[in-house]
Amino acid sequence: MSAVIHLQALGLTEYEARAYTALLALGRAVPARVARQAGIPRPKIYETLERLEGRGLAAKVGQNPLEYAPLSAREYLSRARRSFDDRLGALERDLTRLAPDPAPEAVYHLYGEAAIRSLCEDLTLNARRSLHVAGDATMAARLERLTPRGVHLLVSSLDGLPSVAAQGQRAFLLARDGEAAVIAHFIDEGGSGEAHGVHTHNPVIIHLIEGYVELAARGVKVPG
Repeated sequence: MSAVIHLQALGLTEYEARAYTALLALGRAVPARVARQAGIPRPKIYETLERLEGRGLAAKVGQNPLEYAPLSAREYLSRARRSFDDRLGALERDLTRLAPDPAPEAVYHLYGEAAIRSLCEDLTLNARRSLHVAGDATMAARLERLTPRGVHLLVSSLDGLPSVAAQGQRAFLLARDGEAAVIAHFIDEGGSGEAHGVHTHNPVIIHLIEGYVELAARGVKVPG
């Protein structure tokens, strides 16, 4: 069951996840019925339900007979979301202290199409103001679908402008919020080599990419 797998990813044991989902399905039940529903050995069900009670995911609702009821799925998800957000906030503070923002002049090399696509998607999803995108049509279409609402998006081909990629390669340019940029070269089908590129926060390079995309979008023809 996929819910059990996801609950384990959030820190529950397999038996805890099975018992919790069984309780959600039953509403309230005696331990023996929970064990049958969840496929948990009878000797293990009492300690499993006690651990769920300790986590605040289940509660005793009767003593004669002993019955348990679950925390509602909505309440559990809200709690898990708050906890996850709190941990992310703490992690962000810790990592910021350990590693300051990259120097603007730094240029990071990228290798492999998967790595390039993943970074471009992350930059797009985190955009706040603007995105300039040009080149590889498949990648551009993918990012257009991911662009957050309210972000100004400029998308263009690179037709009519001098090529920034070698023969057998497809260029791709992305600039986000005037703060980050990617220049990538994808390999044509049947071509040799590996997709590669660079990622930078250098404002000069970012400004150049934005201007290049704007020229392309206006259809300006520049001799190669």
